[in-house]
Amino acid sequence: MRERINNQIRAKELRVIGSEGENLGVLSFKEALEKATAQGLDLIEISATATPPIAKIMEYGKFQYEQNKKQKKAKANSHKTETKSIQIKIGTGDHDLDLKAKKASEWLKEGHRIKVELYLSGRSKYMQDGFLKERLDRVLHLITEHYKIAESYKKTPKGLMVTLEKESK
Repeated sequence: MRERINNQIRAKELRVIGSEGENLGVLSFKEALEKATAQGLDLIEISATATPPIAKIMEYGKFQYEQNKKQKKAKANSHKTETKSIQIKIGTGDHDLDLKAKKASEWLKEGHRIKVELYLSGRSKYMQDGFLKERLDRVLHLITEHYKIAESYKKTPKGLMVTLEKESK
């Protein structure tokens, strides 16, 4: 949405904010534009949806600069979360489980979701669910970061899976 400036503003009355940030109250469009031009500045409509619309007296270039700065700061603060995946097998050794759990802890600290999959092949697909869950729990016990289970144990075509999220305090 583009801001309307000076003669592009259609409202008859505006709530005007001065160049120093002071509230000038509700003025007619003509009065507000005259005040802005008298100071050598622009009249910028900030909030068109308010009643009456809000306008500010300031230099348009400076206004655009501040808006861009706000957008860049918001973009820098936003953090995308990914779903990271860890695969283990029934016979995965303790040292490998430690390494995978350490990596999972790092990812949880960064705020990512983690999908821990117990990959089953051949006959192991037909083992008892209790035994398979116990194998999956071996990794979960090694994770040092606090987490909650987002999606509980679920059978997949590859095997058994559980999804973890960072626990919000």
